[in-house]
Amino acid sequence: MTIQLASVSKTYERPGAPPVHALSTTDLELRHGEFFSLVGPSGCGKSTILNMVAGLLEPTTGELRVADETVRGPRRSTGIVFQRATLLRWLTIEKNVLLPSKVGGAVTNERREMASHLLELTGLKDFRRRYPAELSGGMQQRAAIVRALVNEPDVLLMDEPFSALDEFTRESLNDELLRLWTETPKTVLFITHNIAEAVYLSDRVGVMQARPGRLREIVPIELPRPRGLELRSTPEFYEYVSRLRALIGPTGGISVDNDPTSYEASA
Repeated sequence: MTIQLASVSKTYERPGAPPVHALSTTDLELRHGEFFSLVGPSGCGKSTILNMVAGLLEPTTGELRVADETVRGPRRSTGIVFQRATLLRWLTIEKNVLLPSKVGGAVTNERREMASHLLELTGLKDFRRRYPAELSGGMQQRAAIVRALVNEPDVLLMDEPFSALDEFTRESLNDELLRLWTETPKTVLFITHNIAEAVYLSDRVGVMQARPGRLREIVPIELPRPRGLELRSTPEFYEYVSRLRALIGPTGGISVDNDPTSYEASA
């Protein structure tokens, strides 16, 4: 599915206080089936964009379209993975994964088979009857990804899903995610502060700057797929990482002015 932002901006109004200009007027199009990442400092509007695409926030100006339909609220065919797994502690992993289907009244044999398939792909099939507290943080996040994919969404939105994990687990889940994306193709919008992660995963990377949030540049990542661990040590990989870091700048893209009205408290 394509995702289009046309002249989209976001300003948060605060009673008795100056408005917060979270995102300047932005135009962006994600192609069908591409893996697109947004990088930039906290407060640059990354999560604001994701939440508007998800239908959780309304833009102040402009229009968002998914598959040529205006976004007017959450779509059942959009999967979301947040920074924390947010699994229900009293449900088994299998029941957590099937929860969106249950809420939608569609726990069919097809959905159960898809859940079983995805749990096997992510190495969780033998843990399907365990509870979240019995799993590591990385395993819980795998379960959250499976939960987002079990209804076969056409769009997957991921807001720093691996930020709380150690580097080794993070890299392992990067590979798992790419494998799942290859197995079940969809359009992915991925938010991260980790430049190397964005390069490794993405077809294109959008670089954002803050105060107010704005999209500075889009960098195509012309590295071969499938991608593996060896890619991370190549000169070409480091060249992309260096280029993106230079675009963000030594101050993280944060303006040094003191205008409090142009700062967004969330990423």
